[in-house]
Amino acid sequence: MPNYRIIVDLSDRNLYLLDGNTVVRSFPIAVGKMLTQTPTGEYTIINKQANPGGPFGAFWMGLSRPHYGIHGTNDPSSIGREVSHGCIRMYNEDVLQLAAIVPIGTRVTIRT
Repeated sequence: MPNYRIIVDLSDRNLYLLDGNTVVRSFPIAVGKMLTQTPTGEYTIINKQANPGGPFGAFWMGLSRPHYGIHGTNDPSSIGREVSHGCIRMYNEDVLQLAAIVPIGTRVTIRT
């Protein structure tokens, strides 16, 4: 059985899906802007919601830090940039792939 975890690297703006210590997928992301930076630390995915609407794109995965999550976007041109209010934005097709793989309870490490 896989042992998935996620590492979000704010400096290279990528989200890495790991099985144990092996990177199995990498996705480009958008991160928080200067005034609303993405918080670093250790979190877990606590909920998942398809089609949350508006700027959250095709899927929302909430983190154990309130009001923060990994989600799709209705603005794909924002990926790769520092533009969010602190959440981790992904292309809709990428967030759907990731959500299909990782269960609630998956560990998420956000680092600079």
